[in-house]
Amino acid sequence: MSHEPAGWALGLDTSFYTTSAAAVDLSGRLLAAQRAPLPVPRGERGLRPQEGVFLHVQALPDLLAKVLEEVRQTGAPARPRAVAASVRPLPQPESYLPVFRVSEGFGRSLAAAWQVPFLGTTHQEGHLMAGVWSAGMPLDESFVAVHLSGGTTEFLDAVPTPGGFSLRRLGEAKDLHVGQFIDRIGVALGLPFPAGPSLEALAAEGTPGPAVIPSHAEDASLSFSGPEACALRLLAQGVRPADLACGVQACVARSVEKALRWSLRSTGRRRALVVGGVAANGFLRRELADRIGGGLEAELYFAKPELSTDNAVGVALLGRAAVPS
Repeated sequence: MSHEPAGWALGLDTSFYTTSAAAVDLSGRLLAAQRAPLPVPRGERGLRPQEGVFLHVQALPDLLAKVLEEVRQTGAPARPRAVAASVRPLPQPESYLPVFRVSEGFGRSLAAAWQVPFLGTTHQEGHLMAGVWSAGMPLDESFVAVHLSGGTTEFLDAVPTPGGFSLRRLGEAKDLHVGQFIDRIGVALGLPFPAGPSLEALAAEGTPGPAVIPSHAEDASLSFSGPEACALRLLAQGVRPADLACGVQACVARSVEKALRWSLRSTGRRRALVVGGVAANGFLRRELADRIGGGLEAELYFAKPELSTDNAVGVALLGRAAVPS
């Protein structure tokens, strides 16, 4: 006999490059999750905002239908107890991207139709909650959060709250985000966009020695414009693509390690969580685990690789806070 949840929450997220929807029951059990990367033409380094909005509007109805069917098969009630959606990238008033109006608009409409509460949250908070949940990280103390992606590179002091997190920025990318650095070099190497998975696979065939790319980290602030110029110069000089990919990964790992060490020292926190699409990189995980977690400088947690990339699971988990008691 199937387990029948007492109720559930729906989460929606329409980030720059991924449409996603998910459902969790009120105990935090995942009932359904669907995600679809937006198609980017080969050789391009991204999409224009209006293209992203159009593609989300096309993709979200089908994803939502799949999630609702998966929920129905669990025996859960036909409608959720709350709907949550990412309405902006970061929990800051000035933070805005047009693509998030799609998840917000769908979410508000569904909540009104079902006559249930709507919670507007942020893409970043969804990433953190998905990371906490998938890593089995306790929320009994504050921690350093590291968000690494194509659109965000931030080191945060995170304080758990009843409805999510209170976040204070410690440092960020000064120019290129870490994912942009990876994508730009990946596209220059002829890899598909986003280039992270392909670059990691290519790097497995290389060695970092022939392509040393200096890292730039000051406190918890990173810079990747210099590393980008260095990497492109090495490519023009004929460095083997696999070795260059390996050098890019090593540069990212050193930069993140320096900023994370500073963040832990400056806050006195003993726990860190790493999320975002770049956090799915196996080399980065191993380097940080060995150099920081292995030295017992901090308890180090990573979102599971499938929940490091953009997803709506964390948004759905946050949506439980909107359910009336």
